[in-house]
Amino acid sequence: MELDVRGEMCPYPAMKAREALAKLPRGETLEVLTDHAPALSTVPWEGAKLNFRSTIEPAGRGTWRIRLEPATEPLDQKKALAEIAQRAAELARQ
Repeated sequence: MELDVRGEMCPYPAMKAREALAKLPRGETLEVLTDHAPALSTVPWEGAKLNFRSTIEPAGRGTWRIRLEPATEPLDQKKALAEIAQRAAELARQ
């Protein structure tokens, strides 16, 4: 499933991603397209709270694709938050 939140600012990308994840069929992935850099941390964090791992790829100038897929094991919330913050900071510098 794809969720396009380009043009939307926080907290809306994270809120919409959380709503979409709650409705997502078991085992499916969600791809969130955003042009709002703060969403690079808030969307993955919402996913991590629901036990989804995230990857982020550039999808054009100033646009990113956040892929949220179900984790096979329970996520360590503290570790997930640290990884998300580090990855978001790296992407924001690019």
